[in-house]
Amino acid sequence: MFIFNRLTLRFVATALLCFTASLAGAESLRIAVAANFTDTTRDLVALFEETTGQSVAASYGSTGQLFAQIKNGAPFDVFQAADSAHPQLLENSGDAVRGSRFTYARGKLALWTPENNVFSDPRSWLASADFKRLAIANPKTAPYGLAAQQVLKNLSLWAALQPRLVRGNSVAQTFQFVATSNAQAGFVALSQVNAWQNGNGTLWVVPQRMYAPINQQAVLLNHGKNKPVARRWLEFLRSPQALKTIKGFGYSVAD
Repeated sequence: MFIFNRLTLRFVATALLCFTASLAGAESLRIAVAANFTDTTRDLVALFEETTGQSVAASYGSTGQLFAQIKNGAPFDVFQAADSAHPQLLENSGDAVRGSRFTYARGKLALWTPENNVFSDPRSWLASADFKRLAIANPKTAPYGLAAQQVLKNLSLWAALQPRLVRGNSVAQTFQFVATSNAQAGFVALSQVNAWQNGNGTLWVVPQRMYAPINQQAVLLNHGKNKPVARRWLEFLRSPQALKTIKGFGYSVAD
């Protein structure tokens, strides 16, 4: 049998207070990130956790899907979209902290297949429709899908290629369609191709004049406005270390 005296009780109480404070200080950050930024985020999270000692839990999906989750009360602290429209909507509706929105990366669209020497003239190859399936992300929910739609319309091929298009819920799923040969080629994020470990296959980096700029914006959500780690993450995204990593995956960054 243990007999607790006042000194022992005081020690236990102090230990519990320290433990509680430790848990509070270790509160993890929850971020919602556009699927195209998955590989980049993994590297950024590792760097952030190593330098700050604070943990980050990232959820990935199409910008439209993540936006819907946030509107339905998902407890994310930061939203990193693949466009500027959805973060602005959250800011305007009062679901995000006004003035916290900024462009953390500018995306680049690419037509890609893991097979070598599939096309030398991508415009002629697309027009020939010499393939069974061409993958794009859903233009209604994924900014990279909208960009792909704009490119095909620019080439006057949107209507003609409808029977051959397969749509991914996100650009991550679109990339998987191509990587697993469920589609012969697809419009994906250049960053995904740069992260691909099995060679580059055949690649066309689409001229940016053919689609609206993909300004990927981050915003501090109301759930994270009182969490110092959330603001620290947003500051980190603009740090020289983070910008170097982001550019290394094939994005451009704000001047």
